[in-house]
Amino acid sequence: MDPNVTEPESLWHILQEMDPTWMTTVLLVPCVVVLTAGFFYLYGWIVGLLTKTSVRNKVVVVSDALSGLGKECSGVFHKGGARLILCGKNWEKLEEFADDLANASDPTVTFPPKLVLLDFGDMESMPDAIEEIMDCYGCLDVLMLNNSMKVKAPAHSLSLEMDKLLMDNNYFGPVTLAKGVLPSMISRRTGHLLLINSIQGKLAVPFRSTYAASKHAVQAFFDCLRAEVEEYGISVSTINHTFISSTSAGNTEAASSKSFWSLLYTKRPLGVSPYEAAAEIVKTLNNRKKEVIIAPSLPKVAVYARSFFPNVFFAVIAAGVKNSGTFEKM
Repeated sequence: MDPNVTEPESLWHILQEMDPTWMTTVLLVPCVVVLTAGFFYLYGWIVGLLTKTSVRNKVVVVSDALSGLGKECSGVFHKGGARLILCGKNWEKLEEFADDLANASDPTVTFPPKLVLLDFGDMESMPDAIEEIMDCYGCLDVLMLNNSMKVKAPAHSLSLEMDKLLMDNNYFGPVTLAKGVLPSMISRRTGHLLLINSIQGKLAVPFRSTYAASKHAVQAFFDCLRAEVEEYGISVSTINHTFISSTSAGNTEAASSKSFWSLLYTKRPLGVSPYEAAAEIVKTLNNRKKEVIIAPSLPKVAVYARSFFPNVFFAVIAAGVKNSGTFEKM
């Protein structure tokens, strides 16, 4: 053998000669990757299991199945074996979405969704829509109210017509639908009303006057209703979130560098993805928790600051408006 030719060192010898810090890193990274993957797999498995126990064979109404959150939840409920009633303003899009759900599922363990046209902006059509919903299965177990109309503008610039339209979509519509299905739930002594509401049902911020008012109103209604229907075995849950979004990590980092008040009333505050919100909704259906806030730490702190330190909160918000220089436009 040529003395100038050396045999390749084994991996063990290489590791022994490495700096201890580097060796720890080399060994630790694969372990972290495996543990992380295992965590997400277990989390998905648990959510799937909870979904099956929460909605299997139950009649579930999604009031806006065409929104991002509505589609995500409808997909989860459909795979979980729910008897879905999908509502929305556009019949063609409802049919297309129902076909997508059917094509992506096993027909032997799922039910074909039923479709109902529903527009909270047209209150005159609500009685017919409610009757159609009740005719689908004759009853319902879960009503998920996730419709929402947003507007961003100074209070003085909004017309009364716009105020009324927001109240119809965010307050009168959900309330009318809930009242329409309650008699059936009361007679069966079972049911779950799930209001997907904004964190602005708890916290009003500038340039959202009518929107925040409608969210406060609907929050108050369902808080009162919860106590009234508890004796009938009916659960009422409210979920308050900041913003349903698919924001990337990079955008999240950029948002986190903004000022306190800008995070509270910018067009896209720190939010959660439809997947995260749907997972929280599934857990809420399973444990029947009365109130859930889905938000990063800062908005949660603002909610408590509004309650316990109102003068400080008002001063910070006012400073934010002054700092912007002019009223924000839509």
